[in-house]
Amino acid sequence: MTETGSPSPPPGKRMLSDQVHAHLRDAILRGDHAPGAPLKPQDLAKEQGVSLAVVREALVRVVGDGLADRLPNRGFAVPAFSDRRWQEIAEARRTVEPVMLRMSVERGDVDWEARVRAAHHRLARTPVYAPGEGAYYSGEWSEAHRVFHRTLMEGCGNPVLLETFDRLWTAGELARRWSAHRSPDRDGAEEHRSLEAAVLARDGDTAAAILTRHLTLTAAALTDDGVDGTPDGTPGGTADDTPGGTADDTPDGD
Repeated sequence: MTETGSPSPPPGKRMLSDQVHAHLRDAILRGDHAPGAPLKPQDLAKEQGVSLAVVREALVRVVGDGLADRLPNRGFAVPAFSDRRWQEIAEARRTVEPVMLRMSVERGDVDWEARVRAAHHRLARTPVYAPGEGAYYSGEWSEAHRVFHRTLMEGCGNPVLLETFDRLWTAGELARRWSAHRSPDRDGAEEHRSLEAAVLARDGDTAAAILTRHLTLTAAALTDDGVDGTPDGTPGGTADDTPGGTADDTPDGD
């Protein structure tokens, strides 16, 4: 008699769960749900027109992403933001990512170098802000930013460390969404250029030092007050206070 594990969910249910999971991720990152707000399965099921089982499965996955907390006897909720929470995330990133980057510099091959160069080119050419997306980074720039940083780490060749990076990155994106203050004197684009140059020069010590400083500056910016109390320190403008700022005007951008 053949033993089997837990049955997999039917394909249709899995597809619905994927859709609800993606919707919840996007909604939380957009700030549709306030820090600490409950995520009620009944309300979400009604909103999405799906079963409670589908919503609960999606919520468990969102918890795994670091975008929600599961509270004893209280269900699910968006994490309550605090400077301490962000500093803990930043400390974890400063501990893990420079080590991964050194490993990438040591182990990465020529194909990895090419991916790093391509990812940086895309980031540098992508506008930081987009019309209609408010004061926060555009979705396109945020994705290019994530891909650049992750590509730097992929040379390490360790899937467990890469999973850790993915979770910390997602949690960091949430913190940035809630506290997207700008450092007006900071040149994030130049930091990215310097990081790419050190990596491609196979200078692990310099690359790790640049990355550590990069993450430290971002952590400091996200726990200081904005220039005028608005996200990014601007009244909803772009990196150069003109519509459609370019990637060369990159703000904090870790």
